[in-house]
Amino acid sequence: MAPFIELIGPLDDADREPLYKQLQRKLREAINENALLPDQLLPAERDMADEFKVSRITVRKALGGLVSEGLLTRRQGAGTFVSTRVEKNFSQLTSFSEDMAARGFRVHSKWLERSVSEVTSEEVMNYGLSPGIKVYRFHRLRFADDAPMSLEYTLIPAFCLPSAEAVKTSLYDALGETGYRPARALQRLRAILLNAEQARLLQAKENDAGLLVERRGFLKDGRIVEIARSYYRGDTYDFVAELNS
Repeated sequence: MAPFIELIGPLDDADREPLYKQLQRKLREAINENALLPDQLLPAERDMADEFKVSRITVRKALGGLVSEGLLTRRQGAGTFVSTRVEKNFSQLTSFSEDMAARGFRVHSKWLERSVSEVTSEEVMNYGLSPGIKVYRFHRLRFADDAPMSLEYTLIPAFCLPSAEAVKTSLYDALGETGYRPARALQRLRAILLNAEQARLLQAKENDAGLLVERRGFLKDGRIVEIARSYYRGDTYDFVAELNS
């Protein structure tokens, strides 16, 4: 493997720009030009300091700035990686599994809760559900390859599925098999700060920038069949929408 310095270029001692700023700029350019690829592991700080003949403090300062920008991410016990950013088209009704698979990622989930219960009075008021009906609750941490990407809390009326265990990897696949996949949806995107539990699960820090997507999915006849809240790290997702005049 070629030395890392050959990938992004050496620093210039004659340049008046501080060394950490030079290193930061070169790394930023390499990421933006895809010389460094999403989810690529960077050399250890010690190895990078040796290659560029600078102190580890200089390297740490350069990397820290790019972590703050969302271009790099630190994973405890694993190292520093180029951030994996995913574009989600808000104009298309697709599932997380479909979005990730289309980009070549291996999708898997960690189940936090998979249960059936009676709808609450608050849910009846907020979502127009019928009092007393049974609902399935699916709480999952979603991964693309080995990176946690989304924390999902989903409520599905029980008439849509034969059992909670019917959902394997993709909820929309399970709903499609029973004929209750949403035909349309309303989505709302909000900027948030991750709380301690959300940050722990998403391998971020408390109060890091995050995104909350709230979605209500409907059948063609207007019945609501999906109520979902999905939390994303702010440095992993870009939401885009095509607008036409």
